[in-house]
Amino acid sequence: MDALIYLVPVALALGLIGLLGFLWALRNGQYEDLDGAGARILFDDTKPNERHPR
Repeated sequence: MDALIYLVPVALALGLIGLLGFLWALRNGQYEDLDGAGARILFDDTKPNERHPR
C-alpha cells in the first residue's frame, strides 16, 4: 500500500503531461488537415526528366 502513495501522483502527473501535450498540438494546428497527408502521397511532385540531388 505504500507504493500507492508514489504511484497515484506519478500516474496523475503523466496523465496531465499527456493532456498538455495534446492541447499544445491541437493549438498548433497538428490536427487541421487529416486527409492532406494521405492524398499528397498519390501525387508525384517531380517531373520525369528531373533528377534528385544526392
